[in-house]
Amino acid sequence: MSRIQTCLSALAAQGRRALIPYITAGYPYPNVTPTVMHEMVKSGADIIELGVPFSDPMADGPVIQKAGEAALRHGIGMQQVLDMVRAFRAQDAETPVVLMGYANPIERFDGLHGQRAFVNAAKAAGVDGILVVDYPPEECESFAADLRAQDMDLIFLLAPTSTDERMALVGKLATGYVYYVSLKGVTGAGHLDTDAVAAMLPRIRQFIKIPVGVGFGIRDAATAKGVGIGADAVVIGSKVIQIAEGESEANVGPAVGAFLTEIRQALDTLPPL
Repeated sequence: MSRIQTCLSALAAQGRRALIPYITAGYPYPNVTPTVMHEMVKSGADIIELGVPFSDPMADGPVIQKAGEAALRHGIGMQQVLDMVRAFRAQDAETPVVLMGYANPIERFDGLHGQRAFVNAAKAAGVDGILVVDYPPEECESFAADLRAQDMDLIFLLAPTSTDERMALVGKLATGYVYYVSLKGVTGAGHLDTDAVAAMLPRIRQFIKIPVGVGFGIRDAATAKGVGIGADAVVIGSKVIQIAEGESEANVGPAVGAFLTEIRQALDTLPPL
């Protein structure tokens, strides 16, 4: 059983929702990421999504695009991201870490280092799951199998436009959790309709038998709580990036932590699912 599955099973037994914050690796300062990750955990994060910078992030809105561009200017690539996870693991052997990004950096890493090099390096660094935005389920059965062999999970996205057939296919391959994108559009979009999310979740659960996390458009405790009524996990990315932006290096972690503390407290007021 992966660390992600262990974590989510324990939370479910307690009747609690998972809080999954996202931060772009190497933003806003190249060396601050492991410190921010520790602050996230102290503030109630259960799983951390760590963004791998990429030059053409098709699913990301302006906030995360800007963060990725800044990280790339800092020289942050896949190897540096793995090094950050390794540094985090030196003090935290329990909190699951998911790398979120795109196919190009993974395939480039394998091209440089050999077949399955990325999966092996990710395992060695302490990664627990991978979310690849542009890996459709039809094309990554072998990748999913390679990850499962190393006790890592392949996280898939679902959207309001996902068909029953697509959800059924994802249900066959996904492990860990499934990330439901609550809005049509890119990260950071607004106008989250929590009633629409609540209506969609029962349909998803007809096909998905693992926990369902919901993200996109969650910006404060109220929206997190609204989504958390029906979701197993709440994912927050763009707002975390916005809070980090402009802070001094010493204050990035505390600023992010203060925000996540509010979210954690709101989620913990919800009744068990």
